[in-house]
This record gives sequence, structure tokens and C-alpha cells, in this order.
Amino acid sequence: MIVKTIVAGFGGQGVLMMGYTLAHGAMSAGYNITYLPAYGAEVRGGTANCTVAVSTEEIASPIASEPDHLVVLNAPSLATFQNRVAPGGSIFLNSSIISLEPSRHDVRIFKVPSSEMAEALGNLRAANTVMMGAFLKVTALVPPETYLASIVEVMGGKKKAIVELNRKAFQAGYDYL
Repeated sequence: MIVKTIVAGFGGQGVLMMGYTLAHGAMSAGYNITYLPAYGAEVRGGTANCTVAVSTEEIASPIASEPDHLVVLNAPSLATFQNRVAPGGSIFLNSSIISLEPSRHDVRIFKVPSSEMAEALGNLRAANTVMMGAFLKVTALVPPETYLASIVEVMGGKKKAIVELNRKAFQAGYDYL
């Protein structure tokens, strides 16, 4: 089994953190992984994306010319990456920000109002974790507790309030779908 995912959005939305924590969680679950980040020169406010490959076997290339999944947090990323998704794949989009309808009819579309849900939790910056909850509910790539443990480890066990916010945000996204 090999599953490739592209996560994309603006710099500052936590796109690279989403990919990194997904890769870390998958590695913790015993999978082989690759993580390939890419971002524009301006970083915050510019484009950012990453590719994560999760596999039971060695991974020959981290490039995902036809990813199984696309997670997009803004409309420009949807326009840029939607045509790369393999037929039968999935697109997860932040419907709080993206009003465009994907042009693809051969993929599953999951609309998650992750920014609105994060605001309801008290911190817009948790929108990425809301989206990861929904993504992992559908894909089951990484068990929820393994992913949440990876968030704590990646963040270095920072403030308890941040860890708790991320736990609530993840659960909100997980319960949404």
C-alpha cells in the first residue's frame, strides 16, 4: 500500500505543519514515509504545499504526480492542484474560505468549514488541525491517538492550553465527517 497526499494553502495556515505531523504520525504507526515541503519565497501569505507519502513498503519517490488525496485550505491551491488528484481520489477543502466548486467529478469531495470551526473553538490557527481530524476520519491513515501524540511530540509538549486546543480541534474535525 502507498498513499500520497498533497496539502496546500497559504503560508501561515499551518500547511507544512499538517504534512509534518501527518508524516510523523504515520511513522509512529510503523509506516514508511516521505515528506516533501515547498513554499514561496515570501512564506507567510505566499503559497505553501507539501507532499506526504505513506507506505507499507519502501518509497521510491516522494513526488506525487497523481496523489490519492488533496487537502486544500484556499481557493488558489484548489485551482492549482485539483487536476493532479488520481481518479477516484479525494479532495478535502476548507469551505469557510473556498467558495469555488471543484471542477472534478471523478473524485470524492469533502467540504469542511475548518476556519469557522476553529473560530468557534477560540483560535483560527487551529483550522489546520480541524481539517486533519476530518481527513484522518475518512482516510484512516493514522489512528487518532497516534496523530494526537505526534502533535504533542512535534510541538515539544508546549503549553498545555495549546495541546488541549489542538485535541479539541482535531476531535471537532473528526466528528464533523
